[in-house]
Amino acid sequence: MSDAAQSRSPTTEAGAIRGLHVVSLAPGADLDGFRAAVRRLIAGRIPPETVVWQSEAPSLFGIDMDRAEGAPLRLPRAVTDLIPMVVPHRDPERYGLLYALIWRVLQGERALMEVASDPLVHRLHRMRKAIGRDLHKMHAFLRFRRVPGEGAERFVAWFEPDHHILAAAAPFFVDRFRSLNWSILTPEGSAHWDGTLSFGPPGRREDAPEGDSFEAGWRDYYENTFNPARLNLDAMRAEMPRKYWRNMPETAAIPALVRAASARAQAMIEKEPTMPVKRDPVRAVAKMAQDEPDSLEALNAVIARSEPLVPGATQAVLGEGPVGARIAFVGEQPGDQEDRQGRPFVGPAGQLLSRALEEAGIDRREAYLTNAVKHFKFTLRGKRRIHEKPTAGEVSHYRWWLDKELDLVGPQLVVALGATAVLALTGKQIPITRARGPAEFGKPFQGFITVHPSYLLRLPDEAAKDVAYRAFVDDLRRANALAA
Repeated sequence: MSDAAQSRSPTTEAGAIRGLHVVSLAPGADLDGFRAAVRRLIAGRIPPETVVWQSEAPSLFGIDMDRAEGAPLRLPRAVTDLIPMVVPHRDPERYGLLYALIWRVLQGERALMEVASDPLVHRLHRMRKAIGRDLHKMHAFLRFRRVPGEGAERFVAWFEPDHHILAAAAPFFVDRFRSLNWSILTPEGSAHWDGTLSFGPPGRREDAPEGDSFEAGWRDYYENTFNPARLNLDAMRAEMPRKYWRNMPETAAIPALVRAASARAQAMIEKEPTMPVKRDPVRAVAKMAQDEPDSLEALNAVIARSEPLVPGATQAVLGEGPVGARIAFVGEQPGDQEDRQGRPFVGPAGQLLSRALEEAGIDRREAYLTNAVKHFKFTLRGKRRIHEKPTAGEVSHYRWWLDKELDLVGPQLVVALGATAVLALTGKQIPITRARGPAEFGKPFQGFITVHPSYLLRLPDEAAKDVAYRAFVDDLRRANALAA
């Protein structure tokens, strides 16, 4: 094919100049542009050695990029996970190296990422580690300071990353400081959060405050927790490089602390040890019993104040129903709608449960409904929050609350909805299909095991759903009869 014919091909990335295909990407970390370019190059069967990648400066060849889309690619998970961790690297060869990897994988080397001795794989792994270190330093050493003189509180931080990591690091600060309005300024760009994450032009160091009233207290705390006996200057410099010191209030105290470390450590050694104060275990146990919540309202206040074991939940979802209810239902954990509304069983599974309770002759308003785990655990996919099953450790963490809750409600019968509820009530993993029906929980109430209503929603066809739903209603009728 001639050069002229090749430049007119719709599969050419940016045209061809003497056999070279030029790809111009946005400066910084243009992940979306790189992915789109790779799809077009692969669709055109363009080998890596004929591609020129440009991102830090405008194209030298002056050719407009062909924006025809290529088909999505099927790549191994190890490759798709690697790409976003290498694109932010400052090395100008990063795009070419990643495309060479993708090309080889699609040419048959599907297990290439497992060959650690391959020079290309080794180099890309080193670049990924460099990005990981840079993200860690930004998470650890960035300090927000309050902007003085503004009506609403706003916080600004200055940071100088080694690589193009601002977009990759920003979600961490959104999760950590979701309730604040803040800006992160860097020499390459800026990130802003006011309930919505946005990105803007580069900032300047002088646009960030030099300090605020909080820092004096933080510096006092740092000085008082500094341990002179464990001083290690080499480790300190390795973990906290000097380039970040100017952004961190506690570093102003480090020189004086280092100078006084030897004398303080010697004084600690010479100080006469103090014998620990003996506590009376009987009195300690009595004090613990006295501090336990003595009402459902007091227990709910403790639960509501507690931080979720897994970050992300909006609020604790408390049990609902009257104290002294004849029958109680224990589910797994709140879902998306329960987390938003702060009430148990109000989502699709809860609506199905309400319908089944009505058919079984149980008044939901007279029953007590709660969950083994009190906070919503989820995985974020785009804007959707996808339910994630709690681990046995997380169930164990909430178990004391559940036991105390049921003790205060005092039901005659407790229905475990699903395997997680059974684990919370018995401490054992018990298959639902084997144990379905009346059960012994080792508690002062009768037990009953059945499926969780969300199981019915996941069944693949309507006929199977109908059969399972009828069996579920029959279980509820049997439980209601036992409670009576």
